[in-house]
Amino acid sequence: MNLSPWQARLVLSQLPHIGPVLCKRLEAAFGGHLTTALSSNREALLAIPGIGPIGAEALLKWPSYVNLEASESALKAIGGTFLTPEEHDFPPLLKVMPDTPIGLYARGPVRPTARSIGIVGSRRATLYGLSVAKKLAGELARLGFTVVSGMARGIDGAAHEGALEANGQTVAVLGTGVDIVYPPEHQSLYNRLIERGAVFSEFALSRPADRQTFPLRNRIIAGLCHAVIVVESDLHGGSMITARLAGEHGRLVFAVPGRIDQASSRGCHALLREGATLLTCIDDLLEELAPIGQALLPFDEASTSPQPTRKASASSPTLPPIDITSLSADEALLLKILKESRPSSIDTLIGLSGLPTPCVSGTLLGLELKRCIIKRADGCFEARA
Repeated sequence: MNLSPWQARLVLSQLPHIGPVLCKRLEAAFGGHLTTALSSNREALLAIPGIGPIGAEALLKWPSYVNLEASESALKAIGGTFLTPEEHDFPPLLKVMPDTPIGLYARGPVRPTARSIGIVGSRRATLYGLSVAKKLAGELARLGFTVVSGMARGIDGAAHEGALEANGQTVAVLGTGVDIVYPPEHQSLYNRLIERGAVFSEFALSRPADRQTFPLRNRIIAGLCHAVIVVESDLHGGSMITARLAGEHGRLVFAVPGRIDQASSRGCHALLREGATLLTCIDDLLEELAPIGQALLPFDEASTSPQPTRKASASSPTLPPIDITSLSADEALLLKILKESRPSSIDTLIGLSGLPTPCVSGTLLGLELKRCIIKRADGCFEARA
């Protein structure tokens, strides 16, 4: 059977004993041609480190494990898609991971960008934690960030709800196939996510949750985001795994403090002792992201290299035109002021716009990330030509 590269990845994502690391080894061994790996001989496969007899058997007899035609039909039936690292829509930050997923099953219109922030926490959240998660997600969504979480009970659900209520973008990474709603009581949230956000999973359709799927899911959340916020967590919660994976991938990790006599705060306090950044309001995050927004974001999505794109000058002809329709009212106001005046300091913009200081700071960061404005060496801002 002649397979396309997309079909080869779809097959590999469903094969037992073949994961992201072995997939990368197959790519390296066959010159980037995964289709060749599925039509190779036993000797060539066994020569690849880590494949072993069981993995080689799965690759040699893949049609007995995967009904490719049925898989494609099932995806089409639910309006889903399968994203591969070669595609433009594949999340850019996942491309630079050492264990990049073989592919991502997806439902919904939203695709995460480098401006993605994860919010995770305990399933047994307090009212305080739920309130904080919802508020932070709403503020981030209004600033143009994509809020990423896991659609679990508690903090995850509150984060998605906050972003949706702010009419922003949010993505759920599932520990099941994207056609399964887990937990079942989040059916309504799931429906809104596939309509206005998205759900992602590296697991094949109909894959149920088990003890292995959630740690793997947590690694995707960490990899998708430039920063992860832990709102509430016990010392051994899944959110602690997500936070530590985020740190290992070089992402920023924030923790929200809580009461010292509550188990739900122990994890956050432990993260703070280990070097996570204290988060008490959205400005704490924006302050940490400000230099990153100027120097690192957005990543060059046309490349899988982790090297940041160079900041273009105001007259650079290589940058795409500004999409005015994607701007919030505050962003449009500040951009209009900067276009009509000379480069301005943040204090000047606060006076001209009448907006509060935190709002101006956050809005300027959003405009920088959207490449609408440039921060000069003297600290002033100017509109991109």
